[in-house]
Amino acid sequence: MNSRPPDSEDPPDGSRAEGAPVGRRLVLAMLGLGVAGVVAAPVLQRGLETGLGAVADKDPTGLTGLLPNGGGFRYYSVATSVPEKTAADYRLTVDGLVDRPATYTLDSLKALPQSRLVRDVQCVTGWRVPETPFEGVRLSVLLDAAGVRPGAKAVRFTCFDGAYSESLTLEQARRADVLVALRMQDKPVTHSHGGPVRLYVAPMYFYKSAKWLSGITVTDAVRPGYWEELGYDVDAWVGRSNGRDDAPTV
Repeated sequence: MNSRPPDSEDPPDGSRAEGAPVGRRLVLAMLGLGVAGVVAAPVLQRGLETGLGAVADKDPTGLTGLLPNGGGFRYYSVATSVPEKTAADYRLTVDGLVDRPATYTLDSLKALPQSRLVRDVQCVTGWRVPETPFEGVRLSVLLDAAGVRPGAKAVRFTCFDGAYSESLTLEQARRADVLVALRMQDKPVTHSHGGPVRLYVAPMYFYKSAKWLSGITVTDAVRPGYWEELGYDVDAWVGRSNGRDDAPTV
């Protein structure tokens, strides 16, 4: 029985010299395109992330947050624009109910002991990016260095976008899986991802991980953050808040 398709009959002279080489060329070309795609993918992804981040940074509608990039993240900003900070002008202040207020540069944060976490990032809107590495200084290290005073109950975070804020209880803030993050996905945190320094609260929905972090203030009570003023849960444990049933990230 002839197993070849009915439209691939042999020529009258019995020669079949033209069929096989064309097939091989096609296969080789497809393989070449596949290899080129693998090589180009990281460059294309970085370009897409940069482009979307730049557009989102100037998008007051927030509609660009609906667009995924190659890394699976969405870009959200509650400000119409966010200034970029470099190692030369970035500062992080630690103040409030502490004995030793401090101001950190990017270099001084890098000089502190660094911790690395690999966890799923879970957004309350439903998307998840699995096994995402974050590196930085444990928040507890900065709190201990500042000397938290008796009566302190919480920590408030402010950001250099001029609009966003967040809070944690002091107990939550001292967890080993809460970082002042300098690296994300094994590279410095980019501006679009909230760099050069952002908060990372691994066991909670991602809105707790404030981007563009500029202030850490120890307070006597939890103050609801930006989204929490609009109805989001203050205690945003993955799988236990906001009426969702996502699997915990830890």
